[in-house]
Amino acid sequence: MFSLSSARSLLAACRPSTWSSPVGPALSSPSFVFARGRHQLAPRSVKFIKRHKGVLPVPTGGSTKGTTLAFGDWGIRVKGNGARITAKQLKSADEALKRKLKPLKGAKVYMRIFPDIPVCIKGNETRMGKGKGSFEYWATRVAPGRVIFEIGGVPIREELAREALRLACDKLPTIMEFIDRKAPPRLGNMLVMPEVPADVNPQQTVSP
Repeated sequence: MFSLSSARSLLAACRPSTWSSPVGPALSSPSFVFARGRHQLAPRSVKFIKRHKGVLPVPTGGSTKGTTLAFGDWGIRVKGNGARITAKQLKSADEALKRKLKPLKGAKVYMRIFPDIPVCIKGNETRMGKGKGSFEYWATRVAPGRVIFEIGGVPIREELAREALRLACDKLPTIMEFIDRKAPPRLGNMLVMPEVPADVNPQQTVSP
């Protein structure tokens, strides 16, 4: 056992250490906090700076969550295969939308996904082993049918909405489709149409 000379030494031993690691605070603390500006798309803090590459999500369970509009009147969603979209691509598409909708006062752009997956790159001419590569950029995995952007806030003509969202689609690495509030949900590459009761004749119109 060790002996303490005074009560001050006892308090110093019980007080949590304030020593900082020489390699930086990010490696000495359990969670990594990044200093980022408002113009950057990156999470405020993550527990692990490196993550497995992973696979693109495939909606095999039958869920259609995130495939319809929730905030705006017009939007785009993934029509082709899923993709890994980077933070730089999302930021470019967001800036293109805001630049086109700038004359409309009160127009809003809603981003339905966020890049929170760290991508590490090691290099093509490096042999196997020697650990994982260093952090390069942030990205997110997007499944087929997922809504990426929505616009709304004020009444927007369909022609203007199509043109603005087309500019955003040019910045993204997969095939998109233009949707509105009446668009049915999508399960992968299949549209989920609402069921029509058997006793209802679709050709018969009922006047109020």
